[in-house]
Amino acid sequence: MIKTREDVRNVAIIAHVDHGKTTLVDGLLRQSGVFRANQEVQDRVMDSNAIERERGITILSKNTAVYYNGVKINIVDTPGHADFGGEVERILKMVDGAILVVDAFEGPMPQTRFVLSKAMDLNLPVIVCINKIDRPGARPTQVIDEVLELLMDLGASDEQLDCPFVFASAKSGIATLDLGSPGVSMKPLFDTIINSIPAPKGDPDAGTQMLISTIDYNEFVGRIGIGKISNGKIRVGQDCVIVNHHDPDKQKKVRITKLYEFEGLKKVDVQEASFGSIVAVSGIEDLKIGDTICSPENPVAIPFQKISEPTISMEFRVNDSPLAGREGKFVTSRHLRDRLYRELNTDVSLRVEDTDSTDAFKVSGRGELHLSVLIEMMRREGYEFAVGKPEVIFKNDENGKKLEPIESCYIDVPEDYSGAVISKLSERKGMLVNMGTAQNGYARLEFEIPSRGLIGYHDSFLTDTKGTGIMNTIFKDYEPYKGDIEYRKQGSLIAFEAGTAVTYGLFNAQERGNLFITPGTEVYAGMVIGEAGKGEDVFCNVCKTKHLTNTRTSASDEALRLVPPKILSLEQAIDFIDTDELLEVTPKSLRIRKKILDARMRKRAEISANAK
Repeated sequence: MIKTREDVRNVAIIAHVDHGKTTLVDGLLRQSGVFRANQEVQDRVMDSNAIERERGITILSKNTAVYYNGVKINIVDTPGHADFGGEVERILKMVDGAILVVDAFEGPMPQTRFVLSKAMDLNLPVIVCINKIDRPGARPTQVIDEVLELLMDLGASDEQLDCPFVFASAKSGIATLDLGSPGVSMKPLFDTIINSIPAPKGDPDAGTQMLISTIDYNEFVGRIGIGKISNGKIRVGQDCVIVNHHDPDKQKKVRITKLYEFEGLKKVDVQEASFGSIVAVSGIEDLKIGDTICSPENPVAIPFQKISEPTISMEFRVNDSPLAGREGKFVTSRHLRDRLYRELNTDVSLRVEDTDSTDAFKVSGRGELHLSVLIEMMRREGYEFAVGKPEVIFKNDENGKKLEPIESCYIDVPEDYSGAVISKLSERKGMLVNMGTAQNGYARLEFEIPSRGLIGYHDSFLTDTKGTGIMNTIFKDYEPYKGDIEYRKQGSLIAFEAGTAVTYGLFNAQERGNLFITPGTEVYAGMVIGEAGKGEDVFCNVCKTKHLTNTRTSASDEALRLVPPKILSLEQAIDFIDTDELLEVTPKSLRIRKKILDARMRKRAEISANAK
């Protein structure tokens, strides 16, 4: 018999990147008594990962729980970036409603549409929280209309259009239902959650049914499966069966050895949990997202949508440069393979495949950011390896026609720079489908562009818009191949010999392009040390010193002025590398190099490739 648990609410917080989801969770945690009055708590406490804190983005969904008026509210903070959309799709299956956070200045953005459409596909009730109402230029009343228009565009029902609106400043910890009277606490939002998000329903007397929606990993206990109990109860010591909706043959007997519920930011050991609770189980090997834990008497899998396929791949390979093994702790192919396959424990949008070479692996993900975050995590852990240029994953249709992934690209840019953006994206096979005006003299451009066309564009975009442009992309669909794209018009400056770069050598090299290195940098033959001023590769001897016979004074050496080099970030380096180059990644350095270091061998390979 179906019953309702009025003492529990399960809610996800969804939004476009940087609209304030994590800060909103901070406010709810602080005002629910999770922290002691004198406890020092950092901002964005849910972003526990160092890379999340530095970049100001959420990469992995996080679970927390707070109590309000005797009701336990399980809150899931989800990523806002399109590259981590796979996380959002799964999490929504675990909750009974969602809080859609929208910036009071920016209004609905591309990812707002994506996450809202996913919530509506599951018929989840939505609370709209218009955040940052104290931001300069905030326009909450217009944003209400824009959200309602978006809901209508997405085919919302009358009930969904009648969703409650809450106005908040998550940073200040206030919310209100009436723009005329500013709030003093988060109480209006808490009340709206209790009143608008339905309590979970289930049959307490039925067999256990729990869908695993997300996986955590811990060195001590291994895989931790997190999900909502749909029916029945689950308890420590219980014998269960694992089944999977997409794998009908799967039937694995397991025993529940550890069971946790969420309290604030902690997992708390419990002996038993009932339907409607979000819990974590550990001690089950090979537990996967989409698995259902059931009672042996009635093993029925809960339907689960397949995870979106990756659209971009990169080659990860063992570093074999002349400087290999000096800075990394983990350098062998076994180290690299183990680490990449371990990432699959928690990242379901990632694919790792072995290649013909034991030293190289094909890693596929949802976008450049998705893969660059993995690279950054690995280098911080002490791994040393090399990666190739990102490549899109092509498909063929039933007639054998080549298809490629297409992105919807939304750009807000000052009107003065819109011409440069349109010109560059047109060269990259982008098609302008809409042009309008945003706020404060900004133009809003909407393009449809092949994913290939966006590889390496971000740096150029920031230069063309003087750092003022905002670009957001979201995967649209696979469409017929749009034709070849010229990625890079400039060649590379290549080191001619091994040694240490000196001021005299760099001074002569800088006339030929932009340098990436400083005096004292160790280089080797075939290493890329800058960007050439013309469209072909240029060899430079940056280790060259003055001849001893030179009679000029040593003071003239000090007069050599070097232009400050362009020190590339990880993303910039990935954007820069060409198809015949690799990025050498170590815990301390990023070096770009040619795949074939020897100049003569490289020329031969080029001739034979052109002959084909």
